[in-house]
Amino acid sequence: MAITNFNTSNQTFRKLMGNGLVYRVPMFQRDYSWTEQEWDDLWQDIVAMMDPGGERGHYMGYLVLQSDDERHYGIIDGQQRMTTLSLLVLAVLSNLRRLVDTGAEAEDNRRRLEELRKTYIGFLDPVTLISTSKLTLNRHNNQYYQTYLVPLEKPPKRNLKASEHLLRKSFEWFEEKVRERFGQNRSGQELARFVDTMSDRLFFTVISVADELNAFKVFETLNARGVRLSSTDLLKNYLFSVVHGAGGHEHEMRTLEERWEAIVGKLGSESVPDFLRVFWNSQNPLTRHSDLFKAIRGSVNDKAGVFALLRDMDRDADIYAALGDDDDAMWTADQKKHVAELAMYNVRQPYSLLLAARRALADAEFTRVLRACAIVSFRYNVIGNLATSEQERVYNAVAEKIARKELTATVDILRALRPVYPSDEQFRSAFTEKQVRTTTARNRQVVRYILFEIERQVSNHAFDYASDKYNIEHVLPEHPGENWTGFTDEQIDRCVFRIGNMTPLASGPNRDLGNVPYAEKKPVYGQSEFALTQRIATENDDWTADRIAARQRWLATQATAIWRVAEIG
Repeated sequence: MAITNFNTSNQTFRKLMGNGLVYRVPMFQRDYSWTEQEWDDLWQDIVAMMDPGGERGHYMGYLVLQSDDERHYGIIDGQQRMTTLSLLVLAVLSNLRRLVDTGAEAEDNRRRLEELRKTYIGFLDPVTLISTSKLTLNRHNNQYYQTYLVPLEKPPKRNLKASEHLLRKSFEWFEEKVRERFGQNRSGQELARFVDTMSDRLFFTVISVADELNAFKVFETLNARGVRLSSTDLLKNYLFSVVHGAGGHEHEMRTLEERWEAIVGKLGSESVPDFLRVFWNSQNPLTRHSDLFKAIRGSVNDKAGVFALLRDMDRDADIYAALGDDDDAMWTADQKKHVAELAMYNVRQPYSLLLAARRALADAEFTRVLRACAIVSFRYNVIGNLATSEQERVYNAVAEKIARKELTATVDILRALRPVYPSDEQFRSAFTEKQVRTTTARNRQVVRYILFEIERQVSNHAFDYASDKYNIEHVLPEHPGENWTGFTDEQIDRCVFRIGNMTPLASGPNRDLGNVPYAEKKPVYGQSEFALTQRIATENDDWTADRIAARQRWLATQATAIWRVAEIG
């Protein structure tokens, strides 16, 4: 963060709204979207703070602002909170105006209303009744906000956008809550005190940046709720502003918005930042998250470039979404298997390569690349547990060459993966020593998959590794009793989670065996439907650390033959 040009401070809501400061939600920022759940959370926090014995302050989170003159600020992150607080103040002003209209301390309350308006909302021209607002909303919400809510005009309820309905409902919801809290005999003094006290006790961590590039770096560094979505919004704002600045007419802006929303709809808003990086790296030099906005801004700077980028993103969003769903209709039966394997391994490094390959290759050739990526991931990530940074660099380099048509033959693509393909000797050695702690669901699934694939290799019988009819049997139990005297405590720790100590077994026998000694387990193994499990009984009179190691060496030999890409190795 030291290289990022930004300032950080803690500021109360009063300080934010004072000293002539004005705020603008970027034109293409998301519309207002808070609902009653968020309104009520905020209201309950404020009420609890105000009540006797309440906290002296309430933290409102990060507020990320962009400005080059320290007076006019763009709200890069925090517009939902700032808009809602403005609506709450307007709700109090509406209650004050009711007092004025009914003649309750009319002159004093009129002064209170105007002072609160000038402090927190803005100035209202007495002749034109046009407001100079401290807060300007985005292009979809600002006209409604300035026309009806700021001047406290009766807002219409028909022919509104969904976000305009939410603005109206929020204002009316807070107006009712204020009325309920202070009762029918409320005084203007109490209402004014409520706003002033609230404004002094609500505080934000304000991060001020000089430009959009620094804002993006902040988003990629902060670990706060909602930040990742804001980095996506920042990119959207930039792209839309390019088209707007080039004289894009309303039809173009609407088309642009529809395409953007289609992309977000396919992926879910939280997945968009990761998709953007994978998409970009599938055809450009490897770019980190923190440098992504700079790279896109440097490359896409005119209207044609923006529309081309969104067309490509829309196309690749389907592929990216399908890579996380082996049931997607995009995949053939063989492809489903390998997509499911990548998901099970929790490996995403090949995604940029797979996007590029899907765009460039016929279906059968893509299947070969997908299978190779699954096998590389098994060798490199699952068994080898090797550094992913080098792996990502190799995948990106191959993806970029595919995108540039420098690699067109599938065999050449596969050979380019050689730097991240552990040799047979390396893989066999790593597998021989591998332990997998089956204390998590994912690890149990991986072990089942490994053993069932080896079973298919040995017996030519394909069992369903996901079926609850079967389980993983630990020959040396995870918690051995006194019957297992042949193992020291150190050997138990070293052996229980070795793959050589595990074998598939029907769920019933697995449950019945429990922690009984090997001599009682052996005849059950001998009657198992699994060839792997039968071999334990026929080849081992007893079960020791040496026998576990020997069996794992044999399993490693089988695995080397199964998880192999001949064109690479």
